[in-house]
Amino acid sequence: MKTKFLFPVLLFFSSIFFAQSAKNINQQDGVANYGYDVVSYFSGKPQEGSAKNIVNYMNANYYFVNSQNKAIFQKDPNKYLPQYGGYCAFAMGDNGEKVEVNPKTYKITNGKLYLFYNRFFTNTLTSWNKDEKNLTVKADKNWKKFTTK
Repeated sequence: MKTKFLFPVLLFFSSIFFAQSAKNINQQDGVANYGYDVVSYFSGKPQEGSAKNIVNYMNANYYFVNSQNKAIFQKDPNKYLPQYGGYCAFAMGDNGEKVEVNPKTYKITNGKLYLFYNRFFTNTLTSWNKDEKNLTVKADKNWKKFTTK
């Protein structure tokens, strides 16, 4: 009887752990967002941050261009985090895959930051803009598969 009760409890807490784990954040060598300051996107000009202004959030390091942006992030980190862990929004909506992005190719919609793949003559922001509403719904649904395991 105890086992039947314990398993759902453990499953619930493990899903919370995995949803917030670093495995769902696009990062290289522990640095999220290719070192770009996630707050800087909201001023209209993405900029590379510096290891001098670093915040560890959800087991990933975020760099900021200055202490002001660092402080802004620390007050409300979720407001500035890219959707879908920083993976390509179009790919998440189109086929539910985690695809690398170009940190300079982005869009802010309804106060949310979306990043896109943009290499080798393929800019997925263009495709996203053609069907943003439907792709957003699909991407949100697909992303849940990664965060509720």
